Amino acid sequence: MLTSTEHPKFACVFPGQGSQSLGMMTGYGDFPIVRQTFMEGSDVLGEDFWALVNNGPADRLNQTINTQPLMLIAGIAVYRAWQSLGAPQPALLAGHSLGEYSALVASGAMDFADALPLVRFRAQIMQQAVPEDVGAMAAILGLDDEVAKAVCEEITNSSNGELLEPANFNSPGQVVVAGHKGAVLRGMELAQSRGAKRTIMLPMSIPSHCSLMGAVAAKMQQQLEFVALRTPQVPLLHNVDVLSHENPLDIKNALIKQLFSPVRWTETIRSLAAAGVGYVVECGPGKVLSGLNKRIHSNLQSLALADSAALRQAADILI
Repeated sequence: MLTSTEHPKFACVFPGQGSQSLGMMTGYGDFPIVRQTFMEGSDVLGEDFWALVNNGPADRLNQTINTQPLMLIAGIAVYRAWQSLGAPQPALLAGHSLGEYSALVASGAMDFADALPLVRFRAQIMQQAVPEDVGAMAAILGLDDEVAKAVCEEITNSSNGELLEPANFNSPGQVVVAGHKGAVLRGMELAQSRGAKRTIMLPMSIPSHCSLMGAVAAKMQQQLEFVALRTPQVPLLHNVDVLSHENPLDIKNALIKQLFSPVRWTETIRSLAAAGVGYVVECGPGKVLSGLNKRIHSNLQSLALADSAALRQAADILI
């Protein structure tokens, strides 16, 4: 254990959609705050998310309208479990896509009870923005970011109104693209011809973080007018610009733009390292972000709070 004056500088990051799985909370059984947080979230939305995460069915758990509030609840539950161990305040916060809402709650900028209906609304408008089977997302592995961007531009310019755009810059050599399904399929073929090691169609019908989501930006703006936001107590880096904002209006604008702009995760992790962060703590089930973070910056130590044992191991290092 470290003395109070020897705490390493660390950041907490929160996973988003794609980290969910059936039974993902079973490893936190000795932290009552986890179940309590799920009960709190379920009361706000009028749905039993504890039963959903434990009993499924999996296809319902994976529906965007359920996954997004579920991952918010899970992230805050794990963060509260971390706090219950006496963890000091992180130096910085960030969240991947949907995880940015968890980061805002953890920062004190947004109340948990306000974030839950906002996230469910976000899921609804995203689902409604593009008809089923019209949009798609795919991961391109093994291409430089600039080459992946060029592939998207070439497909968009030759697709008669269909578009393909970068959606997530996840790590060096991993870019997720989004757009019309036909353009995504053509982009996968072109990427392979340009040297991609692998392309993977993702199990998502919603083309997140691209211009096809621009049509719902006004709806999000209207909804955010009813949400109270405060200056964060802990600075957080936003997906859109990799900057921290104190003004609530700037935060709202970042959340609106996030719908149709790429997630700049590689830059986010590099910015954490540049700020002197030595450890990045992933608050949520799974280890998706920790895997990305190791590929982005080898000198950063990644700690995934994937279960109770991992929580206690991280506490031994940082508390």
